[in-house]
Amino acid sequence: MTVGQRAWKRHARLAVCSTRSLRCTSATLMAHLQPPFGTTVFTMTDQAIINEVGLRDGLQNQPVTVDTATKAKLAQLLVDAGMRYLEPVSFVSPKAIPQMADAAALTPLLPQGNDLHYTALIPNLKGYQLARDAGYPTVGLVLSTTDSFNERNLRMSLEQAAQSCEAIIAAAKADGIATRTYISGAFACPYDGPVPVTLPQKLSERMFAAGSDEVAIADTIGAGNPQQMKDIMAPLIQEFGAEKFYVHLHDTRGLAAAMAWAAADLGVRRFDASIGGLGGCPFAPGATGNMATEDLVYLLESAGLKTGIDVQGLREAVALAAEATQRPLGGRILGWIESQEKQGKTACIG
Repeated sequence: MTVGQRAWKRHARLAVCSTRSLRCTSATLMAHLQPPFGTTVFTMTDQAIINEVGLRDGLQNQPVTVDTATKAKLAQLLVDAGMRYLEPVSFVSPKAIPQMADAAALTPLLPQGNDLHYTALIPNLKGYQLARDAGYPTVGLVLSTTDSFNERNLRMSLEQAAQSCEAIIAAAKADGIATRTYISGAFACPYDGPVPVTLPQKLSERMFAAGSDEVAIADTIGAGNPQQMKDIMAPLIQEFGAEKFYVHLHDTRGLAAAMAWAAADLGVRRFDASIGGLGGCPFAPGATGNMATEDLVYLLESAGLKTGIDVQGLREAVALAAEATQRPLGGRILGWIESQEKQGKTACIG
């Protein structure tokens, strides 16, 4: 058996457990499945970080405004399920994004702990100052790949937005605050269409040169594919190291899981995701929800990457998010779990 076949055999252990025997069997699945692309073998000590963006990216474009107390409760449920990295707020104009108007009020209500890591998204220097004063140890900056996207998102040209990011990074360095720069629309612009792979690469290089601690390659409208992920990321990883990168994926065309796997296959271990698949950008027409946190957890855990997050534990968070937004939510793995339960079976996850 090749290493690729061994990795795929481990990945395919998702067959159901009978409630009487509670033993998983995978023979039926193995008879129908073939190894996926790539031959990377992960060990069970290999760690992956999932940064939960549902409270921010997930809620910012919802037609129903979620109250502050419900957001705090959702944060607690996520932490209870094992989430340790969260992006709960953005410090933006309440006129532009009214769902984020309670950023300062929500912050002191968030769960506390030395093992919890919070990021605030900020669009400009004023937003940075608000996040700094609120005590956030990490800020997320936004730099889109085209003039059109930056003008609608930040009211700046591409060059102005890049210079703004550089100034904020310098200020954050002086204040001891970590920075993560999101290269938004890295695969395609919602206004101008596809972008060349060299563009997000050059912007990433520029942000690292400015001192950004991390860069996130963001498929903001879910227009990318796994080959594009490899084309963009492989040279960057070779130059800067996989540990410097996040990937941020929307599932508009159903390829987010494949793209996450392509990034993982290259060595990336940091991912954004949103509970229940919530998401969307007010300034990116056509952008649907992010990759569902529960699906990403299942993908990584079943492939041998440890996240520390319990899929079953996320179900209560998904239910609350669905109730609060008044819309059905939930990744594919939850649908599969529910189908097994209806048959009187217990789903084996991992």
